[in-house]
Amino acid sequence: MYRIGVDLGGTNIVSGVVNENCEIVAKASRPTNAPRAAEEIFDDIAATIKEAMDKAGITKEDVVSIGVGTPGSVNKELELIEFANNLGFDNVPAFRLLRERTGIQNVYFDNDANCAALGEATAGCGKGAKDFVMITLGTGVGSGIIANGKLVTGLNYAAGEMGHTVIVYGGLPCNCGRRGCWEKYSSATALIAQTKDAMRENPDSIMWDLVDNDILNVTGRTAFDAMRKGDEAAKRVVDNYIAYLACGISNVVNIFQPEVLAVGGGIGNERENLLAPVRKILASERYSIHAKKQTELKAATLGNDAGVIGAALLDE
Repeated sequence: MYRIGVDLGGTNIVSGVVNENCEIVAKASRPTNAPRAAEEIFDDIAATIKEAMDKAGITKEDVVSIGVGTPGSVNKELELIEFANNLGFDNVPAFRLLRERTGIQNVYFDNDANCAALGEATAGCGKGAKDFVMITLGTGVGSGIIANGKLVTGLNYAAGEMGHTVIVYGGLPCNCGRRGCWEKYSSATALIAQTKDAMRENPDSIMWDLVDNDILNVTGRTAFDAMRKGDEAAKRVVDNYIAYLACGISNVVNIFQPEVLAVGGGIGNERENLLAPVRKILASERYSIHAKKQTELKAATLGNDAGVIGAALLDE
């Protein structure tokens, strides 16, 4: 038997067929194109599920359940995605929409970063750790928290939104309604904005060459790639970004003191280029500076598959 895992992101919808060994045997994807009507997005979710099942050569009779990782908060009792600012969702009857479109009744939803954490904790870099935190650096900053082997969801299933903790009081406005959220400084979206600002201020920067003199081509890799070529403006962008990231990670460590804290998402692909300098800052900023046991900061190992595998493992 198989489970379906769906990673509903701000940019893409990815569906995967997952076997009993937590391996993805087939995948399908398409752009999310958010914000738009939830019904349209769920049409595309169902379409990617059908495509993945067709690739795997299975039917709905072979499927135990469908799990979906979504940005925002999920009310499992009312079967709603109560709020997902990156998707423009507000009290969306997600469970019903998915059942109607797939004909499969066992459907589960949770926060996308929770699913990534569950995937990494079960089959990735957090395997064996009872206390584990996953930070994802993508369209936003997501986080999933596992304490004593269980996901931390809080009384209203909305716990774990570390990206919407404030690191700069009165800072940049966030689309969640607050100002100065960690997400506004450490997401891939934030890094792209920081890179573009630096390029406008430094017309001779190598960064312009890397994007063919078109600022619309800037990605989360642009500043890192230019830094590796010795570009000073790019180095300032990266150093500034890492300082904000380390500030938020130090907060997470001080609050939870997990055995392992994993960093994933698009920017997480920089791995040690990102994590080595963060470790240096963390070593001086964490409250547990004299403790013999310290949180191990790791790069996530499952990549984009973490969310799909974790979503497939949802069962409540």
